[in-house]
Amino acid sequence: MTTKPDSSKRTAEAHIRSSIDRLDPKNQKLMRSVRAAVRKRFPTLNELAYDYATSFVIGYSPTERGIDGIVAIAARADGVRLYFGQGVDLPDPNGLLLGSGRQTRFVQVKAASQLAHPEVEALVAVAIEQAIVPVPSKGRGKIIIKSDSAKQRPHRRHTK
Repeated sequence: MTTKPDSSKRTAEAHIRSSIDRLDPKNQKLMRSVRAAVRKRFPTLNELAYDYATSFVIGYSPTERGIDGIVAIAARADGVRLYFGQGVDLPDPNGLLLGSGRQTRFVQVKAASQLAHPEVEALVAVAIEQAIVPVPSKGRGKIIIKSDSAKQRPHRRHTK
């Protein structure tokens, strides 16, 4: 007996790929490699895709709500960032976290290999410990499109 592939999953993946394809070429490659590394680290979390006029964001959450997310990756004109949803509460003895928002903080990512550095991995480990909703130990996360890129303008390319 053969089964048909899940078309909604394929469509959601196609949506993410299309959104990444609209980024600056340098950010396309980096976003793909960072996404692969984060997905490998969090296979049980849902990927929540948000497509904005100035950025493309993929949040990793144990629920279908972004507010419950552990981390998110964002591609913007100035590069790719790894966001921590509860970043303001994370201990950061090495001063890696940037930003001044009321809740989130981020690390500017230059290469996917940076995510494996002990200092970044320590931030991720504490983010998991402090998560509002625990990370599931089993299962496979879904891809959930939270905003439709077809309704968005193309991402701005950084100009100097």
